[in-house]
Parts: sequence; C-alpha cells; structure tokens
Amino acid sequence: MKKPLKNYLLKITLILSAFIFVSCGAKRESIVYFQDEQSTAINNNLEAFEIKFKPDDLLTIDVSALDPEAAKPFNLPAVSYNATSIISAQGTLKMQTYLIDKNGNIEFPVLGTLKLGGLSRSEANYFLKETLKEYLKDPIVNIRLANFNVTILGEVNRPGTYNVQDEKVSLTEALGLAGDLTIYGKRENVFLIREIDGENRYYKFDLTSINVMNSPHFYLTQNDVIYVEPNKAKIRSSNYNQNNVVLISAIATLATITALIIK
Repeated sequence: MKKPLKNYLLKITLILSAFIFVSCGAKRESIVYFQDEQSTAINNNLEAFEIKFKPDDLLTIDVSALDPEAAKPFNLPAVSYNATSIISAQGTLKMQTYLIDKNGNIEFPVLGTLKLGGLSRSEANYFLKETLKEYLKDPIVNIRLANFNVTILGEVNRPGTYNVQDEKVSLTEALGLAGDLTIYGKRENVFLIREIDGENRYYKFDLTSINVMNSPHFYLTQNDVIYVEPNKAKIRSSNYNQNNVVLISAIATLATITALIIK
C-alpha cells in the first residue's frame, strides 16, 4: 500500500475511534446537593407543616380524664388478635383503629359520626376535646396516625415502603431512609407522586439546588411515592440497552484495521 494512502486511512481510523470513545463516555452528571446554598434563604414557615388526615387513614384515638371510668365509653376496647389494622398497646392486647371513610368520617363511641378528614392532628385533637367537654371534665385526647407510609423507588440504595413513626418527614429525610441516591440517580429529576382528591398529582424536585427546601411539597404526606430517575450512564449500562456491545465491537474492529494498516 502506498504511504499517502496508508496515512490517510490511519487518520480516518483514529478520528472514528476518537468519535466512538467520546460517544461512549457518560456525560458528567452533577452529584452535589444544594450547590447554591450561599445565596438562598430557607423558608422557615415549612417548619410548622402538619399533615392533614384523609380517606383510608387509620387512627388510634385514646381518651382519658380525671375520672378514668367516665372516659371508658369513649375508647374502643383493646383486642387480642393480630391484624394489620391494629397496633400494639400493652402486652398481647392491641388498640383498635378508626378508618377514615371516603367522606372523611369516622364512627366514634357515644359521639357517633365525626368528620376528621381534612384536619391536622392538632385541629382534630382540639375538635375532639371541645366535643368531649360536654361529657368529661378536662378530657385528654391522644391521636396517632397508624399507617403513615411513604414509598421510595428508582435509583436509591434501598427502595421500598417505609413507615414514618413521628408523622413528619421531609423529602431529604425520606431519601435518607432509603439509603440516599445511588451514583446513578439523577439529582435534578426526583419526582413526587401524590394522590389528592382521588387524582394523582406530580411534582419535580432538583436536589442540586437549596431551593428544594422552599417547595410547598418538601414535607411528605401519607402514601406519597418518590421516584428517582436514572441518569444517562445508568440507562446506557442497562441490560436492555445494547449500544455498548455494538460500540465495543466497532472499536475492536477499528483497532484491528489500525494494526493491519500500521503493519
């Protein structure tokens, strides 16, 4: 082969190889959280956030008073069988729960139908105490949400459904429960799926900005679903994507051609 032609083919081969290697290289993804923290103020009003009770919530409600006997009729009796709708109270006994129906109501002993849907825990507590004052002196009401669950899916280390004991969890705390994002998680594309009035609503978070903490949806509500989108590097490495196999084969072929040309 003549030398000018050999040099020409060698240059084309090297250019094509470089192009393929550039194509293979993953675009650098941002993995640093809260990159603009020095210039953004945090909305402290979010600290006062309280969830609202809604249909399908399971509540435990304990009523006590100066006269324990007088308060007994306002409490559901403890039961000894196991069920997913009850939580431990004492020993083998379980406290029964109140199910909020589709209209936001529960059936309460003595008082009958009460609407708690749409109220926060403090609002429901105040409402029950004021209602019970007609029957009890200085009533004490303790309300707990028994089924506060959030589900975290996608590019996190421990995807799954998690129960929140204290009834308040932020987006970042929930991701912490799931072991944080993997290196393949797209930090600027974290999605929240929330059911409101029977319809799913979708919200997007960008964890690379401190402004995520100012979102009105930063604190989660019961049954929220968080999905972390995979970045391009993860998609390319997926078993469902065969591009890498094709590119590696092409690189091997070009390397062989280059070796033969040089020889």
